[in-house]
Amino acid sequence: MFPQPEPTRPAPQMTFEQMLERVRYDGAYPTRERAEEVVRAVLTALGRQVTGEERVDLAARLPVEAAGFLTSQAPATEQRTGRGFVKNLARCTGGTPATTRWDAGAVLTTVAQLAGKDLLARLLGQLPPGYALLFGSAELVRAA
Repeated sequence: MFPQPEPTRPAPQMTFEQMLERVRYDGAYPTRERAEEVVRAVLTALGRQVTGEERVDLAARLPVEAAGFLTSQAPATEQRTGRGFVKNLARCTGGTPATTRWDAGAVLTTVAQLAGKDLLARLLGQLPPGYALLFGSAELVRAA
């Protein structure tokens, strides 16, 4: 039998440098270095919340460096709501909840673009309530 070639990673829609410039622009950060700090913190925290196929699929759609941040930590045993995600990230980075919400939004709206509509829907279906706005989407709730 012939050895099977390993599947290749699809090319991301943007380079890491383009991703950083997008986050820098959207977040109004003064430097590329600050944008990279924010990307690293947000994606590392998100990686602790996303599991399974969604984690693998998202990593494949991000630039290699960003995928490394996402997958650098093992997923947490307990997921946080969107609000809990922001509060925990603020605690880890030393930011306020308001600035951390801004940071998360600046990164996750770019991630949503790279993920695409279908994967984003799967991610939001996996995550607890409160993440949709961070990704730049409306969160629909059913009436009781």
